[in-house]
Amino acid sequence: MEIPEVARELAGKDRIGVLFVCLGNICRSPAAEGVMRHLVEERGLQERFDIDSAGLYGGHAGDLPDHRMRVHAIRRGYGLIHRSRKVRMSDFDEFDLIVAMDHSNYDRLRDMAPTLEAQRKVVRMIDFVGGYPQCDCVPDPYYDGAEGFELVLDLLEDGCVNLLDTLSV
Repeated sequence: MEIPEVARELAGKDRIGVLFVCLGNICRSPAAEGVMRHLVEERGLQERFDIDSAGLYGGHAGDLPDHRMRVHAIRRGYGLIHRSRKVRMSDFDEFDLIVAMDHSNYDRLRDMAPTLEAQRKVVRMIDFVGGYPQCDCVPDPYYDGAEGFELVLDLLEDGCVNLLDTLSV
């Protein structure tokens, strides 16, 4: 696991904005948001973090997360109530970290970034995942069965713990 330098530099900052991004904002990124919110609440750090999620595709705007993801998440104690939205250019100003779920999301976000400083905020979720060396991204479970959703939640739990540990030092 190689933690991005930009995340290490944010450690200890009074207020940190984290935006999780996937393609449609109905599976991976709202799940990451839910896992991170849960961890932040468990540690009593709500005053230090602004957490949100968005997608690169706007076709699901206003929708709740995919029903299958909500079912798998609730079994682990995560209530996913986020309404899908598309990434906005203002997100590059409003958030300190923009966490991409896969390589395509990462490349598209970096291409969208209006400045080099904004581009530097874009990181990969998998860079915070330590327990799954066989995975090079958080895969899209949309066309997979139950095991795909479970794997995504496993990866996000591992990655969000490490991300929060990094940011809350």
